[in-house]
Amino acid sequence: MNINSCLVTVVVLVFLLVGAGTGSASETASPLEKSMSDTLDIWRERRYEHLFEQLAHRGKISRETFVKNMRESTILPACCWQKMQDFRVLNEKSSEATVYVKIGLDGTPGAAGSMTREFKLTHQEGLWKMQLADVFSLAGVTGKKGSSSKRHSNNPYLYPTFN
Repeated sequence: MNINSCLVTVVVLVFLLVGAGTGSASETASPLEKSMSDTLDIWRERRYEHLFEQLAHRGKISRETFVKNMRESTILPACCWQKMQDFRVLNEKSSEATVYVKIGLDGTPGAAGSMTREFKLTHQEGLWKMQLADVFSLAGVTGKKGSSSKRHSNNPYLYPTFN
C-alpha cells in the first residue's frame, strides 16, 4: 500500500467513526427526556385531546375544559433545539421522577420566552407523563374549571422568564 492509499483509508475510517457518534438527540435521549419532548410536541401541534391523555394527575378537570383552556392560550412550546435545553434528571424512582429543564416558549409577551425549573413526571400506563398542572403553568392558564385567565404577576418562580 502506498502512502496515498493509507491516508485515504485513515480519513475514511475517521469520518465513519465521527459519523457514527452523531445520532439525533431523540436517539440518545433518556426515556424521561424523550417522553417530555414528545408531550411538548403534541402540545405544539395543538393536539389537545391527545395531550390530555398524555398527562398525569388530571384531577377533576374534564377533557373539554382542558381543551378549551389550552385553545385560549397563545403560548406553545418552542420548536427544535429551543424546546428543551439543559435537561437533567434530579431524582428517578420506578413510578416518579424529578427533572430540571429549560423549556422554550413561543407566544409569550416577550420576543423569546422560557421557563427553567423542576418538573415531576409520573410513570403510568408504561409512559412517563408530565403533570397537567405543569402544562397549565407553562401555558399561562389557571386550572380552575371554566377559567383560563392570563397571569399578570411578575413572580419569576411561577411564570416564564423573558430573554
